[in-house]
Amino acid sequence: MSDIQHQQEAPRYSVRYGQRTLSFYWTQADSKTSCKAVIHVHPNGEVEVQTPVGTPLIEAKQALLKRARWVTEHLDEIHERRRHVLTRDYVSGETLFYLGRRYVLKRVPSDDQRHVKLLRGQLQVTGPDLTRERVKGDLRAWYRQRAKEVFQRRLAHLVGQLHWLESRPDWRLLDMKTQWGSCSPKGVILLNPHLVKAPTECIDYVILHELCHLEEHNHSQRFYDLLRYAMPRWEVVKHRLDGMSEILLNE
Repeated sequence: MSDIQHQQEAPRYSVRYGQRTLSFYWTQADSKTSCKAVIHVHPNGEVEVQTPVGTPLIEAKQALLKRARWVTEHLDEIHERRRHVLTRDYVSGETLFYLGRRYVLKRVPSDDQRHVKLLRGQLQVTGPDLTRERVKGDLRAWYRQRAKEVFQRRLAHLVGQLHWLESRPDWRLLDMKTQWGSCSPKGVILLNPHLVKAPTECIDYVILHELCHLEEHNHSQRFYDLLRYAMPRWEVVKHRLDGMSEILLNE
């Protein structure tokens, strides 16, 4: 989960691995504690190679090739998950998620009401105009409001557990196609509203990940030490979230 700016602006390159071309974007860590290359395969299939400042491109490519088998296995898993994700039509009977639980979408026609609410295992969208785009828009607004409330509560709960934080950091929602969260250079936590569809422990993992970046901005060993201190089982939770990403981000 590197900064949004990194994904948008970082140079992109590729290497050949057998019959495959592995595309990646290249970021450089400015922390003195980062002394080796780190490879990330993001849930959307983006490959990131992060190296210490001053590393030549050839070494970044060599680092990726050393992990190429691991990278291709992850990319194949992502491709397989995507094959089973269908485009939403936003009709009654479709499955939606909130805090890790499944709900059935129910469209309820009404001439004088417009609202979205959870009721007896259903996520009901009520209104006079129940076209696909209108239902999608109503759900998007509902998820954003729930995300504001849930993330605020989880931040308040988690901040007190981290000794390097004296107060709750500034944060805001930001729709992202490739990340669940990010930490800006100014220390603002950015969270994807779609994350509210995930189980609470997955929400906590993303928040803790970004809170650790307030102390160590790069993915150095010190960063992972902080993350393990904050959430000892973070790898298990991350794996669970990665496995749900295609479904939760599907609109």
